[in-house]
Amino acid sequence: MYKEHKIGVVIPAHNEENHIKDTIETLPDFVDKIYVIDDGSTDKTSEIVKTLTDQNQRIHLLQRDVNKGPGAALVTGYKVALNDEMDVIVKMDGDNQMDPEQLPNLLEPIIEGKADYTKGNRLLSPEYRSGMTKWRK
Repeated sequence: MYKEHKIGVVIPAHNEENHIKDTIETLPDFVDKIYVIDDGSTDKTSEIVKTLTDQNQRIHLLQRDVNKGPGAALVTGYKVALNDEMDVIVKMDGDNQMDPEQLPNLLEPIIEGKADYTKGNRLLSPEYRSGMTKWRK
């Protein structure tokens, strides 16, 4: 819980075997549930998620046989998180490019009633852009 609010993190993932473990393991303890939506991966994404143990059993893996795209995976994750009555739902990609230390900065405006939705922008900081291809920027 974060300030008496249940926090769920939805992670759409497609072929993220090289990053999914770090993405999950770096999430803060205040995250109540982690929903990994494996969107038809052909690599070991699901197998890696299944090996991760969490003392609070926060990790929930949902597997799709067919890739339906990140939007469909996100909707699936949101529906499950809403069904679990999460107070705030955060979306993080499975590629470990989003800094979980920034979560409080995104959660605060929502919890304080100043915003219904917040979005981070990793491109604002030069340190997050380092190593990024010109095309990606």
